[in-house]
Amino acid sequence: MRHHPSRLSFLTPLFVGGALLGLAILSAATVPQAKRNLASSPGLPPGRPFQILQNEINALQTQVNGIQTQVNGIQTEVNGIKTEVNTLQTEVAALKAAASAPALVWINHTALLPGDKTVVSTSFNSTSSGVGGGLAGLVIQSSTTGATDSFNGNKVVWRALDAPPRFLITGVRVCYELSSTGSFISQIRLSQVQNPPSTAVVILDDPTHLTTQGPVCVDSASTSVDASQGSVLLDLTVNFGNTADKIVIRGLGLHLQPAM
Repeated sequence: MRHHPSRLSFLTPLFVGGALLGLAILSAATVPQAKRNLASSPGLPPGRPFQILQNEINALQTQVNGIQTQVNGIQTEVNGIKTEVNTLQTEVAALKAAASAPALVWINHTALLPGDKTVVSTSFNSTSSGVGGGLAGLVIQSSTTGATDSFNGNKVVWRALDAPPRFLITGVRVCYELSSTGSFISQIRLSQVQNPPSTAVVILDDPTHLTTQGPVCVDSASTSVDASQGSVLLDLTVNFGNTADKIVIRGLGLHLQPAM
C-alpha cells in the first residue's frame, strides 16, 4: 500500500521559512532604531557630543585655575600678616628686654646741701671749679678738718632723691675730683623715711674711702631700695685733711632695676 505525503508535510517548511524571513525583517528594522535611540540618549547632545563634554571640562578647569589663583593670593596675604606678626613679636620682646634691663639715671648733683655750717658747698662758679682741669661742678669745702660736724655727727652733703616709680635703687654712682688725696668722700649712705615720718632706716652704708684723686666715677656697693615705700635720702660723708682742700662733685647717678 502506497503512502501519499500529507499536506502538513508541505506546509511545515513554508511556515518555518516565513518565520525566519519575518525575524530577519524585524532585526533589520530594529537595529537603526537602537542607533537612533543611542544618539538621542539624555546627556549626549546631538552633534560631536565628546567635543561638547571637553568644552565643559575645560570651562570647569578654568574656574578651578581661577579659584587656585585666589587661594594663592590669600596665602600671600596670610604670609604677609605672619611676617608682620613676627616683626611685632620681635619688637615686643625687645621692649620687654629694655624695660627689664638695669638703667643708670643721672640726678642733679648741684642740689646737694651742706649738712651743717662747717661744710661750705658752692656751685655758683660755672667757669671753673678750681680743681684739676677746672671743669665746673659742686665744690665742697670745710671750715674744719676731719669727718665730724658741729653736731658731732657725720660731716655730709645730702639731698632727697627723685626716684622713678616701679624701679628699685640698686646703687649710687659718684663722679668727682679731689684737689688733694688728703680730703675725700669717706661714705655713701642711703636711708629711707618711715611711716610715720619720724625716723629713717639706713639701707645702704658703704664706708669705702674714695681717695683716688681723679677725675673718676665710682659705684657704691649694691643695695635694693623700693622708693615707693618712702622718701629716700642720700648722704655723702666727707673727710677733710686740710681746710684749703676742695672736693668737686661732677656727676651723681642712681642705678635702677625694674621692680618685678
